Amino acid sequence: MDNKVKNALEAAVNSYAAIDQLDGQEILPGLAAAFELEKPFMEKVGAMDAVFDDHLRFDELREYCFDLLMINFFAEDVQKLEEDYLDSEEWETIEEDTLDRGSELLNILLYLKECDDDEVEPSLDDFLKEFLLVEEDEFQDEYRIYEKVIANQILVESNYAEIAKIAKGLREDDELVDLFYPLISFFNEQSPSQGQLDAYSEAAPNKALDLALLQLIIKYNA
Repeated sequence: MDNKVKNALEAAVNSYAAIDQLDGQEILPGLAAAFELEKPFMEKVGAMDAVFDDHLRFDELREYCFDLLMINFFAEDVQKLEEDYLDSEEWETIEEDTLDRGSELLNILLYLKECDDDEVEPSLDDFLKEFLLVEEDEFQDEYRIYEKVIANQILVESNYAEIAKIAKGLREDDELVDLFYPLISFFNEQSPSQGQLDAYSEAAPNKALDLALLQLIIKYNA
């Protein structure tokens, strides 16, 4: 497993478990085993889902772990496959079969991976304009998904309470309803102190998931 993915997975599960008074070790070994399988991607997905099916108290993390499984595939598995694998019919079929899986977290992780590769400091403005290309006419789906983030970019200069206030006003069917608070908060402070993490948790609309997602992003970016 890619080391950044490993750290992000452990941080997300352990943070979630701590808030909900669960034991992260109930599920982490099984997830790690699924990620490390020497098998095709969809078999890894099946193994990961089986672990969550056996530990439904952690089910809120399932699709975000799928995103980590995908980024792990790009970081580790693709290197072992043919050079043009991501252009193959097999990969096209996998993409079609997983259209309803994962979340926009994958875009955040891909952006951070690109920043690390290019030795560029991540920023919300760069993420929106240079990675998602939300200002380009042909990327209006991305503009629609991130519209609330675009409209509230000034929150990166604000505090967790103000970010949470806007997050709580999002519609339940908004694609970023769960990611808005951790996403903006990450770009607000990419290396928060324990005191800042406490303030973040205190203001969080969904404490367990919000802390898990922020820690996932922070550890992946570390």
